[in-house]
Amino acid sequence: MTIERFENGPRFCRVLSHNGIVYLAGMTADDLSGDTTQQTRDVLAKIDTYLAKAGSDKTRILSATVWLRDVADFDKMNTAWDQWIDKSAMPVRATVEARLAGDGYRVEIMVTAAA
Repeated sequence: MTIERFENGPRFCRVLSHNGIVYLAGMTADDLSGDTTQQTRDVLAKIDTYLAKAGSDKTRILSATVWLRDVADFDKMNTAWDQWIDKSAMPVRATVEARLAGDGYRVEIMVTAAA
């Protein structure tokens, strides 16, 4: 079975496709000056880009894991998520509060999708 890696780095690759499934590494915003809503929008745009590279899109997302620096920002993250997600193709999703890699990070999202 073929494994395709996209943007392979020194520690991990951003996107991996194997056996009809696309795995995205945890995605964070590039611009950390925005609030949780803006960072979520940035992350979701990245997810769109990376899914397209692997021949998929948000309607094929199977699962999503969302990490928030502060669970009090749950509604702010959902503001962006609800505008972005295709309501006819809802994935399973978990959202948790977590200490992220740096103080400026408000949200990180990892998804698995069908190719």
